[in-house]
Amino acid sequence: MLTKPLVSKAARLSVAPMMDWTDCHCRYLHRLLSRETLLYTEMVTAPALVRGGAVHLLHHSTEEHPVALQLGGSDPRELAKATKLGADAGYDEINLNVGCPSDRVQSGTFGAVLMKSPELVADCVSAMRAATNVEITVKCRIGVDDQAPEEVLPDFIGRMQSAGIKRISIHARKAWLKGLSPKENRDVPPLDYPLVYQMKRDFPELHLSINGGVATLAEAQSHLEAGMDGVMIGRAAYHNPSDILCTADRKIYGAGEDSDPVQVVHLMLPYIEAHLRQGGKLNQITRHMLGLFAGKPGARAWRRYLSEHATKPRAGPETVLAALQQVTLAAA
Repeated sequence: MLTKPLVSKAARLSVAPMMDWTDCHCRYLHRLLSRETLLYTEMVTAPALVRGGAVHLLHHSTEEHPVALQLGGSDPRELAKATKLGADAGYDEINLNVGCPSDRVQSGTFGAVLMKSPELVADCVSAMRAATNVEITVKCRIGVDDQAPEEVLPDFIGRMQSAGIKRISIHARKAWLKGLSPKENRDVPPLDYPLVYQMKRDFPELHLSINGGVATLAEAQSHLEAGMDGVMIGRAAYHNPSDILCTADRKIYGAGEDSDPVQVVHLMLPYIEAHLRQGGKLNQITRHMLGLFAGKPGARAWRRYLSEHATKPRAGPETVLAALQQVTLAAA
């Protein structure tokens, strides 16, 4: 487990928590691409951990660090118990989801709907902080529905600061809880980067990361140059992981050498073998590797080969190597 200053340093660039995407296999791959970037789990609900006993959802490998657990919930006592479970599992940070707009999340009274109840969120994070020495952080939107972001966001951040929160990731869009699907909520509401920049000026002592619509590492660098403490990237880091992560250690942290996606494929092979020995299936891992060569010669052949062959009953490391040969031939 890392100390708070080291996690804050890692948060200069982070891969956002994404349901059904940022599982342990995805994080292992991303860690091979970047040694420095902060990685987040998929959201895990506090009720699933506390009431359902689903502690298997906390599984992660030591190689993933620095890694943060994102929790969903709205009951302070339940979140405190879930936080302790996450801390005991060894996570470097516990993050509270106040940004997800899905119907499933709303029905559980957590996620973006909590932007309407900042006092409850403050109670939640206070209880979470009391349960562990691991840093507690928040990921939020700039507002929801008919709220005026320029009014609600500074009030929300101020309440979080009063509750002891020192690091917040802000998705620079409103969430529309009625009328837009979760997918539309990632694209339709307009981005308001200037408002998030203003929050950094208004709360200079807080570590604020900006999230939403960041598609390249160059864009991330521009946000950092504009004064933000960190940048959180979601879909671009998943679909184009090499473009975002291979040069991140050098360009964002000034440390280390660039990683090579071909070498990373070879480094994944022992991990794949171990997963198969435990009864896992190849495509559970390779589905996260499909974008590894996006934009490069052979990318389409790589995706096609893995998509067609990784689901076969006896598919294994040799399937990945055969897919990689498609890339090698295209680059020759």
